[in-house]
Amino acid sequence: MALRRIDHWLALGTAGLPPVETGPVYDPNSGVVQAEVPLAGRAVLDRAVEGALAAQPDWAATNPQRRARVLFEFKRLVEAEMDDLARLLASEHGKVLADARGDLQRGLEVIEFACGIPHLLKGEYTPGAGPGIDVQSMRVPVGIGAGITPFNFPAMIPMWMFGVAIACGNAFILKPSEKDPSVPVRLAELMERAGAPRGILQVVHGGAEMVDAILDHPAIAAVSFVGSSEVAQHVYARGSAAGKRVQAFGGAKNHGIVLPDADLDRAVEDIVGAAFGSAGERCMALPVVVPVGEATAEALRARLVPAIHALRVGVSTDPEAHYGPVVTAEHRARIEGWIARAVAEGAELVVDGRGFRLQGHEQGFFVGPTFLDHVTPTMESYRAEIFGPVLQMVRAKDFEEALRLPSDHPYGNGVAVFTRSGRAAREFAHRVNVGMVGINVPIPVPVAYHTFGGWKRSAFGDINQHGPEGVRFWTKIKTVTSRWPEDDGGSGQDAFVIPTMR
Repeated sequence: MALRRIDHWLALGTAGLPPVETGPVYDPNSGVVQAEVPLAGRAVLDRAVEGALAAQPDWAATNPQRRARVLFEFKRLVEAEMDDLARLLASEHGKVLADARGDLQRGLEVIEFACGIPHLLKGEYTPGAGPGIDVQSMRVPVGIGAGITPFNFPAMIPMWMFGVAIACGNAFILKPSEKDPSVPVRLAELMERAGAPRGILQVVHGGAEMVDAILDHPAIAAVSFVGSSEVAQHVYARGSAAGKRVQAFGGAKNHGIVLPDADLDRAVEDIVGAAFGSAGERCMALPVVVPVGEATAEALRARLVPAIHALRVGVSTDPEAHYGPVVTAEHRARIEGWIARAVAEGAELVVDGRGFRLQGHEQGFFVGPTFLDHVTPTMESYRAEIFGPVLQMVRAKDFEEALRLPSDHPYGNGVAVFTRSGRAAREFAHRVNVGMVGINVPIPVPVAYHTFGGWKRSAFGDINQHGPEGVRFWTKIKTVTSRWPEDDGGSGQDAFVIPTMR
């Protein structure tokens, strides 16, 4: 039986493009290849850029209210197809349906924010800045933007990027992960149905060759990336060298600090959900728990172990499952390799999820929940991003040591502190060297009208995603200084002197 083919979504179509190799798209629940995706490069990108160049000037000239109406309609269409989109997303990623709906909903929240673009694009104006001189600033689109997005949020992160970019008047070229590319193509189709001109949102598929083609293309003005830190650093360096505006978000190793006064029952519920939800395949997951003091550590462990054993691993469509499979067999092997590495480094393996097989789905890419205690900061397994259903416990003797652990870690995406003490929470939030902080909130992803971004090796570039920062990234400022002088018969000597506001 022929495999379903996932093609590009291009304004000018795919006719005449040279043939390319394809890659497999798996159903992680069964381990079966369900589709194939083209692994294209510069020729496909050139066609997408051609379509974007044709569409973008008129779109930029469209008033912001009309652009907002397209986004309102896009939101309505996605909501109308939410269940179908969630099933499609889960079938390629492996996350359970409730989590797939959350993926879509968190993306739509940024679309809602972008619907306020008429207000967000308002510039500044100073009348009478000098004798008869007015000064005005305005935000204008950068032109063509591109997004390179990861497998773990195939709906949310693309919408975080293209929602704001398109609202600002740009054309956008999306290169989603080749592991789960179907939902991004469907979103582009819905954007066109919502009224966006063909060419404003296009989808191209490929691997490293396509990434480098995007980074090198002279017509692409800005690139947003989410993925591993190693690739993020490459994207930032190469894109910046090509004169582009680049934001590149990398990996994470988020910590959950549990102070002695925390509500342990509530903390355990939050930590287990944050560590194992979506099989740990989230950059804002909570894979490290740091109890302060041995008494806290022992009490926390006594509650964590039965909670972890009670987790239900199942297929994406199982409404009782807490999480589903990981995305590929290769990723499963990588996760299990890190578990073995942690044990070899001296960590205590309390719950071992390796070799997990789900009855009736033995070929699926499942990893059971894993819990490691007595992990230390010198272990490579602690410093690395495992990106799977693995929770590591690092015991801290006091508040200062607990504060140092996330502050000194190479990654700086998110951190959470569990406590009843407002003073301790405030001090921790102010002093910790991490970009996003949760106080009794295990996954501190900011709401859409704030902004998302980590520090250190979790982010390269100076501007965060969505919120007002997203509008800044996808626009550039133009400042106009104007004067309308009367004919006073002056000598014109002032024209040779640098203007001042005297």
